Amino acid sequence: EGTGDPILFQHGNPTSSYLWRNIMPHCAGLGRLIACDLIGMGDSDKLDPSGPERYAYAEHRDYLDALWEALDLGDRVVLVVHDWGSVLGFDWARRHRERVQGIAYMEAVTMPLEWADFPEQDRDLFQAFRSQAGEELVLQDNVFVEQVLPGLILRPLSEAEMAAYREPFLAAGEARRPTLSWPRQIPIAGTPADVVAIVRDYAGWLSESPIPKLFINAEPGSLTTGRIRDFCRTW
Repeated sequence: EGTGDPILFQHGNPTSSYLWRNIMPHCAGLGRLIACDLIGMGDSDKLDPSGPERYAYAEHRDYLDALWEALDLGDRVVLVVHDWGSVLGFDWARRHRERVQGIAYMEAVTMPLEWADFPEQDRDLFQAFRSQAGEELVLQDNVFVEQVLPGLILRPLSEAEMAAYREPFLAAGEARRPTLSWPRQIPIAGTPADVVAIVRDYAGWLSESPIPKLFINAEPGSLTTGRIRDFCRTW
């Protein structure tokens, strides 16, 4: 909605463009406001056939690249990114640096991670996601929506808010595959190698790029804490 330079709002896992419902109204009149649902999430279609190899980072990037290209964004793009939206946004910015006029980011992936970066209480769960146990935890029990998402928010989510986040993943099984593929794509301890390389490349570029960046810090925070927070503050 709106006109002018585009401001792209990009969500992560397991959310959707609904994430920005209370943010975008404050940006009314500042530009052309755009919030996209990633493939298999929000109101976007699911991939068919689905399975363990679907919804990898590269596949999400291909779909989002094509969508953003179709939107005719021009050369003065502002990115507002969160969680996996940060990886997609930072990666796109590095590949289209002449088209970006600013980036705002929060709870973002700013560097490849090690397991030691995870709080001990979260480490076992995220390691389980990357094992066969993840299939039941996420595809059957919907743990990422029912447990991880509300556990990362300081205030209780209302029933209406939880209903909005549950809606794309009501059916057990492959409909929930995106929320399992994402934690398996987090660049941890050198894997997946392609995502590690992508994050390393944009981290190096962002640390030297003159493009204006706004880091929105969270206290206590979850993803962008400790050495990760210290690193992105050097940008």
